[in-house]
Amino acid sequence: MSPDVIHELLRAAALDEGFAAAGIAPLPASGSEEDRQERERFAGWLEAGRAGEMEYLKRQDDGGRWLRSSVRVAFPWARSVTVCAVNYNRAAPRSVEPAPEGSGWIARYAWTGSRERPSDYHKVLRCRLERLRDRMAAALGPFESRCFVDTGPVVERVYARYAGLGWVGKNTCLLNERLGSWLFLGVIVTSLEVEPDPQATLAADRCGSCRRCIDACPTQALIAPRQMDASRCISYLTIEKRGSIPENLREGMGRQIFGCDICQDVCPWNRRAPIARDPELAPRAELVNPALEWLAEMDEDTFGRWFNGSPVRRAKLSGFRRNIAIAMGNSGQQRFLPLLRKWAGDEDPVLAEAALWSIGNLERKGKAGTELH
Repeated sequence: MSPDVIHELLRAAALDEGFAAAGIAPLPASGSEEDRQERERFAGWLEAGRAGEMEYLKRQDDGGRWLRSSVRVAFPWARSVTVCAVNYNRAAPRSVEPAPEGSGWIARYAWTGSRERPSDYHKVLRCRLERLRDRMAAALGPFESRCFVDTGPVVERVYARYAGLGWVGKNTCLLNERLGSWLFLGVIVTSLEVEPDPQATLAADRCGSCRRCIDACPTQALIAPRQMDASRCISYLTIEKRGSIPENLREGMGRQIFGCDICQDVCPWNRRAPIARDPELAPRAELVNPALEWLAEMDEDTFGRWFNGSPVRRAKLSGFRRNIAIAMGNSGQQRFLPLLRKWAGDEDPVLAEAALWSIGNLERKGKAGTELH
């Protein structure tokens, strides 16, 4: 089967399975300049301590090589990677737009599902990838493979670039000229030997001189174009970070309680991004600018009813409350003080400490406001 036919077959099958874009690319040759650069870039990032406490990113093989530095390290049999993208942009407010007083922000990707049944993009995309893989095997013959959606030792955006799906923006997200960056990425690592797609070339960097994402990051996590210190990123702090959040980063967190969309919200390429019409990933309206009081009232059972099966569950109720307490402290709303004083006596020391910090922050702002008048 000719390379043209293979790539066209893949794209047609991927669109049929509900993906917005797809491509397949051969891996860079082992030992090539591109392969070496990718390994060194990832190793340097880890060695600089920019992965924070995300120990899963630091796994090594028996020879001491970082598993995520190259697909070939984790899967020596791999010869190509299929990358598929799903658009999750919605006709809903951005986090940087005016919002009701006392509301929090949950990252756009975590809105999905219905009140009765939350959904998780990991599971939705994984099912689609597996169906696509089966269709590929039926057309091309059997091959070894693994499907991943943010769960495997694969830096998805790197291989998305190889597959012609876009370029890596200054905010480190994949950017597609037509779709923007509101994209879920899934990959199928395969043993298939394929030729480069004749119709796909490495996308040119189209960020130009723009640095809106870098300038907008409240915690200065984007330390340079395409360089992120994840230990300062609000998404990391509100989701992956366990225990207490460094005090010098708390005010920068603003009202973010799960993830952060700021660097994508300000990106000019997302102004023209199409609105998704994917019923499996429809947003729950209640999670757009949710009231902090409502979220704070959730006990373990209520939290489970709303978020079991949702990405939000990863933060756990304890981390979610810690984030809510900090968002209340940043809100300037004195009405949160009674609840924060109650939480300051909680048996969870992390929540109690976050509440005490927020009480102090609100009291300082309240005093400053009084003095101005």
